[in-house]
Amino acid sequence: MDKQTEIELQAAAFRRLQKHLMEDRTDVQNIDMMNLAGFCRNCLSRWYQEAANEKGIEMGKEEAREVFYGMTMDEWKANYQTDASPEKQAAFKVAFEENVTKKG
Repeated sequence: MDKQTEIELQAAAFRRLQKHLMEDRTDVQNIDMMNLAGFCRNCLSRWYQEAANEKGIEMGKEEAREVFYGMTMDEWKANYQTDASPEKQAAFKVAFEENVTKKG
């Protein structure tokens, strides 16, 4: 497979993951994703931001989130985010430390 086709397939897979998380499974909470898989929608938007910055495109955290979410974080939270139990919040602190803080 040539490099351009590989890039196009990777981009298509990313767009499908984004659609799945943003349209098909809005019921899945970021905290649950982080606790189980070690990443969430915010991580994906951060990776998008980092890729843009590496290409010399200035993009901040909120702008990247809005691009990925298709709305502001305030809109997302109002429409889809639910309260997390103290147990989920404690597990999140561990998962965040292991998967975000230590990795960079």
